[in-house]
Amino acid sequence: MISITAIIKSKKENIEQVRNMVHHLVTETRKETACIRYDLHTTENVFIIWEEWQDQPGLDFHNNQPYLQDFIKQSEDLVASPIQVYKTTQSL
Repeated sequence: MISITAIIKSKKENIEQVRNMVHHLVTETRKETACIRYDLHTTENVFIIWEEWQDQPGLDFHNNQPYLQDFIKQSEDLVASPIQVYKTTQSL
């Protein structure tokens, strides 16, 4: 299993637009076969997605989906800093 944490920090004036975009991303991603978990956590203008994937091919498939690529491109001017993505393994 592969774990990913993605942190998206919206500019204050773009919170609603980014929220709608993230909700669409979550809805579409949860339909993917290899997606075990795709949970969204928020606080003010920060969106944190906690992901779990069955395997690397499934994650690779996700990373090439048009809705993810569109999200990345469309959010560039709406975020306060670059999206942070951490690929992790459980240690305990």
